[in-house]
Amino acid sequence: MLQLPDSPPRMKTLVSVDESYKLCRHLTAKYAKTFYLGTLLMSPVKRQSIWSIYAWCRRTDELVDGPASAITTPETLDLWEQQLESIFAGRPLENYDVALVDTLQRFPMDIQPFRDMIAGQRMDLYRSRYETFEDLYLYCYRVAGTVGLMSTEVMGVDSTLYTAPWHQNKQPYLPTEEAIALGIANQLTNILRDVGEDAKRGRIYIPLEDLEKFNYTEQDFFKGVVDDRWRALMRFQIERARQFYTTSNQGITYLASDARWPVWAASMLYGQILEVIERNDYDVFSRRAFVPQWKKLRTLPLAWMRSQVL
Repeated sequence: MLQLPDSPPRMKTLVSVDESYKLCRHLTAKYAKTFYLGTLLMSPVKRQSIWSIYAWCRRTDELVDGPASAITTPETLDLWEQQLESIFAGRPLENYDVALVDTLQRFPMDIQPFRDMIAGQRMDLYRSRYETFEDLYLYCYRVAGTVGLMSTEVMGVDSTLYTAPWHQNKQPYLPTEEAIALGIANQLTNILRDVGEDAKRGRIYIPLEDLEKFNYTEQDFFKGVVDDRWRALMRFQIERARQFYTTSNQGITYLASDARWPVWAASMLYGQILEVIERNDYDVFSRRAFVPQWKKLRTLPLAWMRSQVL
């Protein structure tokens, strides 16, 4: 998959643009059910572009967390970055890449967030602990905050906010910091939801300084101890994640009108995972927090209302 020989290879026949988008859609629907539901609220062009971005991000993550992750090396990621450069040059090498090339033609983007995401996967190759939240924040930015930056380019901003004569010389506000915050919030939520799975792989993403603050040890973590110390620690982590959701929500009003509803929906739906963790008495070792489909659907009208008035 990642062979990029020096000599030009024989041309590989790839699928059409439409077929590539279908592949990206199926991948998104399979692995990101909550996220996928939010994309269905977008316009057709924007939703399929988001699918192509997600498909690339998912495949990037699979290199270090997927079935073949045991054979992934720094050289594997070097080759993946070379393939990324080929995509940005308009030369897709795999079927999924065809859609991303088309998306980049419709919505020109900076390659750096994509490179930063690969750098985040490099961190997973050699790190299984994070001493401080500052260390974890860098990781979260690279593997998730970057997705916010990529997606904002597709979402677009509301230029009608600047039609008044006194705003004519002002550049539209691009809510990049808020987009990054939403990615961070989502990743922190993932970390809290997946504590049990990560523990089985010997990983602790909760900062060690926070464990020490609540007198909770690594041994307690790997034993899955749920006591008052753990509950207090989890309440602290959940509040931190919610602060990032609050920051991110402040930027939604600046997005293009057809993007506000899906972004509100995605933010609200993901935030509900934290509520489930609380209802499960913070047991994320033996119980996986998930939001039932009926509740997701019930959230959509409220998300629509917020997109209209906030």
